[in-house]
Amino acid sequence: MAATVKISAEERKESGTTASRRLRRAGELPGVLNLESGGVASIRMNSHDFERMLSKQASENLIADLTIGSQPAKRVLLKEIQRDPVFGKVLHADFVEISMTKKMRVSVAIDLVGEAAGVSQQGGVLERALREAQVECLPSDLVDSLVVNVEALKIGDTAFVRDIKVPPGIVILTPGDVAVASVAAPQAEEEVAAPEAEAGVEAGEPEVITERKKEGEEEAEGGEEEAEKGKGKEKAKEPGKGKEKAKEPEKGKEPEKGKAKAPEKGKEKGKEKAK
Repeated sequence: MAATVKISAEERKESGTTASRRLRRAGELPGVLNLESGGVASIRMNSHDFERMLSKQASENLIADLTIGSQPAKRVLLKEIQRDPVFGKVLHADFVEISMTKKMRVSVAIDLVGEAAGVSQQGGVLERALREAQVECLPSDLVDSLVVNVEALKIGDTAFVRDIKVPPGIVILTPGDVAVASVAAPQAEEEVAAPEAEAGVEAGEPEVITERKKEGEEEAEGGEEEAEKGKGKEKAKEPGKGKEKAKEPEKGKEPEKGKAKAPEKGKEKGKEKAK
């Protein structure tokens, strides 16, 4: 049977995120109690005392006698705990009032015992698939955990919920064909070698790239030859332009002809004066 402890609490009048933060700063832990009658009572407890009590328990599934102020103690089950995701500190606690004569439903942790043969003898890996199972029982029959022996598991074998050793008075509600743990085979050497072979194929690719580079170089050289030919043609055209420039002085000779005629006219005028 799960441990039974005593917890002292006070009624909490304020609710909400802001009020809960104020309580935590003051060293108190906010919580709620789900009454058997259907109501809900908001409570607050000393945070340090609660965590110290919890650290001494083998399981968080504990049955407690909860006293709220001056009210008579109520038999309760710690249903859920909310913790800080970074520091693990308890932030909130949920309780549910129970009757010792009525069955209840709760999740119980699953423990794996023994060393699997597939791990110790075959080098396999034990893989866990389920950590808790849903059960139904009287409060007096509640246990801290359920046990599954995995010693007989070889590579490829699986332990199921139906293989759990069920204590008296407990009925497991989780389906029996749900896997709890299995032994997987180690990674084969061939599978490791396969990537190396692929790496070798990839290692040969630079040779193909080199051939492409050579083809690219030949194309580049061919392009350079065509460019040089093109330049040669342009240079061949340049002398033609020089010829056109060479004709310009011939046009300039016309003024010289005019100058040559000018003296002849002067001679004629001199002859006339001589006459």
